[in-house]
Amino acid sequence: MEKKRIALLGSTGSIGTQALQLIEEHPDRYSVEVLTAGNNSKLLIQQAKKFLPDSVVIANKELYKEVFDALNGLDIKVYAGEEALTQIVELSICDTVLLALVGFSGVKPALSAIRSGKKIALANKESLVAAGEILTKEAKAYHSVLLPVDSEHSAIFQCLEGEYRNEIEKLIITGSGGPFRGMTKEKLQHVTVAQALRHPTWNMGRKITVDSASLMNKGLEAIEAKWLFNVKPEQIELVIHPQSIIHSLVQFKDGAIKAQLGLSDMKLPIAYALSYPERLESRDKRFSFDNFSQFTFERPDWENFRSLALVFETMKQGGNMPCILNAANETAVYAFLEGKISFLAITEIIEQCLQKIDFIKNITIENIIETDRQTRILCDELIKNFKK
Repeated sequence: MEKKRIALLGSTGSIGTQALQLIEEHPDRYSVEVLTAGNNSKLLIQQAKKFLPDSVVIANKELYKEVFDALNGLDIKVYAGEEALTQIVELSICDTVLLALVGFSGVKPALSAIRSGKKIALANKESLVAAGEILTKEAKAYHSVLLPVDSEHSAIFQCLEGEYRNEIEKLIITGSGGPFRGMTKEKLQHVTVAQALRHPTWNMGRKITVDSASLMNKGLEAIEAKWLFNVKPEQIELVIHPQSIIHSLVQFKDGAIKAQLGLSDMKLPIAYALSYPERLESRDKRFSFDNFSQFTFERPDWENFRSLALVFETMKQGGNMPCILNAANETAVYAFLEGKISFLAITEIIEQCLQKIDFIKNITIENIIETDRQTRILCDELIKNFKK
């Protein structure tokens, strides 16, 4: 069997490190062609020495010399800078790009991978949130395949296998509810960064963990699902499922519902995206009904978690509105993590940005990049004037 050649963009993050564990377990199936990191030069160096890729990219140019010196003597090309992330996808002989970058930084590399006709295992939901209309059109034009890595979208993708002739009535995206499930707005005003980072079921990066606490992550997943599965906003339902075993469901036109179940472990959706259409044998722990006496479901709290309403409003408007939402959320979340604003201020700042940035209906990639830039500038100004 010919090995799949993997370019792993974001190899030092949570998804990236788990993907490398999977690749290490199946050396007969995969080879690592490219590894990239933003600032974690030390881990990137360790990974490069272990997996011996053709190329590595460190986005922070100031760390280039450190990475180059450490890998000098090995047959590994070393590049630096944001543009190199985009260029390496075009130049690499990889056939699959695992896009595990965080935030808007994934848009350009995603577009480059699509136009190079690569298969993309997508773990960067923000790229589809900000530029889903553009990326999906380009993927169709260049015959590039987008395979979801998020557990919820992987679940939907698995449920749709063999159902290509059957009409989707509704996608049901589940979520744990995060650490603040059931909290009133009064209590949410005083939550701390440490509390927001204590997710009840998943171990993730800091930004996505805060998104999960605000339920923004469920909203971003709704936008991603719209583009991945070509559905309308009204065909998407969000449901809180605290046990986090049912990862999502699909309801068909005859009323039948299919669900995908599994433990809270990202290795399964990563493996499915990289091995598709096959399934890899795994020795990881299995789900057992003995450990779960019941599954519970409830509606999200739309009143106290205003982010959900903002998401569906922007999804219906389209154009550059989701891009504004994404840029404002990214900027505000990092401000919260740095202690500059309160938890509830995240949503308030996003709402102000949505009101103040000019709406563009027919978007281009240039529009999206400029919208992202303008939104971050405005967001920084709002943060400075915002009382914690």
